[in-house]
Amino acid sequence: MSEEKSSGLPMTSKWDPEKIRAEEALLQSLERQPFVQRIKGYFKLTGPAWMQSAMTLGAGSAAASVVAGAFFGYQLLWVQPIAMLLGVFMMAALANITLTKGERGYEVVRRELHPSIAFFWALATVVSTVIWHFGQYALLGGAFWDMANVAGIENSGDSKAIETLVRFAGGFLILGINIALTWSYGGKPKGIKLYEGFLRWMIRLVMASFLVVVVVQAARLKVDWGGVLKGFFAFSVPSEKGSLTTILGAIGAAVGINMTFLYPYSILAKGWGRHHKGLARFDLAMSLFVPYVLLTSLIIVGMASTVHGNLAEGVTTANFKPIDAAQSLATVLGGSLGRIVFDLGFAGMACGAISAHMVCCGFTVCEMFGLEYTPKRYRMFTLVPAVGLLGVMIQSPIWLPVIASALAFTMLPIAYVSFFILNNKRSYLGDAVGKGWKRIAVNAVLLVAVVLSLVGAGIKIKGGVVDKIRKMATTGEAK
Repeated sequence: MSEEKSSGLPMTSKWDPEKIRAEEALLQSLERQPFVQRIKGYFKLTGPAWMQSAMTLGAGSAAASVVAGAFFGYQLLWVQPIAMLLGVFMMAALANITLTKGERGYEVVRRELHPSIAFFWALATVVSTVIWHFGQYALLGGAFWDMANVAGIENSGDSKAIETLVRFAGGFLILGINIALTWSYGGKPKGIKLYEGFLRWMIRLVMASFLVVVVVQAARLKVDWGGVLKGFFAFSVPSEKGSLTTILGAIGAAVGINMTFLYPYSILAKGWGRHHKGLARFDLAMSLFVPYVLLTSLIIVGMASTVHGNLAEGVTTANFKPIDAAQSLATVLGGSLGRIVFDLGFAGMACGAISAHMVCCGFTVCEMFGLEYTPKRYRMFTLVPAVGLLGVMIQSPIWLPVIASALAFTMLPIAYVSFFILNNKRSYLGDAVGKGWKRIAVNAVLLVAVVLSLVGAGIKIKGGVVDKIRKMATTGEAK
């Protein structure tokens, strides 16, 4: 294990060197095995990409998938797979950079490109993570209050005071659970395994909750399987106003800036090195791409087979929320049971994202200020985004999302360009830059990801920054 890795990530130094060498020998042996045996071996060793999956499968993915299915039916099923495929290729390039040299991402970008790029990459990660934290707790608060409504609590006493109590109680409960889990990640290897196991089962639980509605609707012959097939492969653009903007924005921003910063640290925390490259690619495919596509597709199909075409007058893409979807889908399973199943599903999405946000800030703040990693500092900085707990009752102030959008969506294409350059920098990576047609094919996909991230960033910045600033300047508010 390199000196840089053991001095830079405290939890990495606690991995048994003998165990790491044995794992590397196993991976080298798997490379010579038939495909099926190799895949079986890889399945037992996956981990870091589950964290990326938890981070992206939060309130944003829930809202986007709900809106896509409710308003456009099956037509946008192709968008999320394409968006995440491009993101996975970019993350694989980042894994190649990290595992070849075993260096922390911030230091590589700072030294090989420019210190200002590294600093703003980290700054955008922290700021956007804190702001997006509000949305996770807003989704969580809505889910807890809806479950309380199912229990009949809304009709007793001072409903507003009770709602506040229920929402904050749920928020503090989830915060406490996530503190215990994320702090274990900064400790011994067993803590890392515990946390990654939590994310695996949380994501599986969420997928199961949405699988239920699709299975029930299919049994009732209410799923248009021809529409589903066409939705995945026809690459159609709905005629409704704003659909193209929605598509380009989703493709350009499927991978958040905080995911790009956290990923190299999560694979170093596992003690992975150059022999883990094949495993890293498999991990990204099976632990990030597959769960993301399955879950978002299940939500879209569920919404398309139940809500699409039955929206009340006045409901728009701007005011239709995931919790509204839980109430709409409840009829599939029968009232109270349905609402609880989908409330738990949305709460699970928020919980996984909250924990990943906390872990991300624990690493990132140390890097920004050049602080040596210690478990105490890591744990302290995991609490940076905890202010988002206020999101259970209130939306973040108008100007906070504007700042987050400006930083995050400006830096994402810059980060993508940086990874593209580094992945092709022979003076740094040597032969790891690849060769022949494989290098050409990979670079072609990476360039598409770069271009679409620029387009998506432009759309997001216009809607999330320029338009809102103009609105605030003219009317004093942003909607």
